[in-house]
Amino acid sequence: MRVVIGSDHGGLQLKKALKPILEEYGAEVEDVGCDCVDSVDYPDYALPVAERVAKGEFDRGVLVCGTGIGMSIAANKVKGVRCAVVSDEFSAQMSREHNNANILALGERVVGPGLAAKILRAWLETEFAGGRHRQRVDKIEALERREDT
Repeated sequence: MRVVIGSDHGGLQLKKALKPILEEYGAEVEDVGCDCVDSVDYPDYALPVAERVAKGEFDRGVLVCGTGIGMSIAANKVKGVRCAVVSDEFSAQMSREHNNANILALGERVVGPGLAAKILRAWLETEFAGGRHRQRVDKIEALERREDT
């Protein structure tokens, strides 16, 4: 599995804590930044993660900011991305099983490293269920193809 990860300054420490977990799963990890505590703009880091997942260069992506919300909003502007901001294990599992989320967004100020690790593991271990859920994801993808959106 290939995973691209990014954060802003508000998610830097949690991103650093999550990278070894990805590697435990045998993932090839690429970090697109940021690598500083100076204030940066989260869309600048959400975009390269989202674009690379949407293009198929990476299987999944992980984004971290203060709440996960800004990263998720920015990432979901990229066609082909289904980014879920998650703060519990059940939602992480459902985002994969039912929604086929290809990017996970976490908030460093919302979840600590212990819970974030559990969330990430649940997200990595859960496969898309397909079936009736495939039809729903297909409808989301059809929304992206509409010319009036």
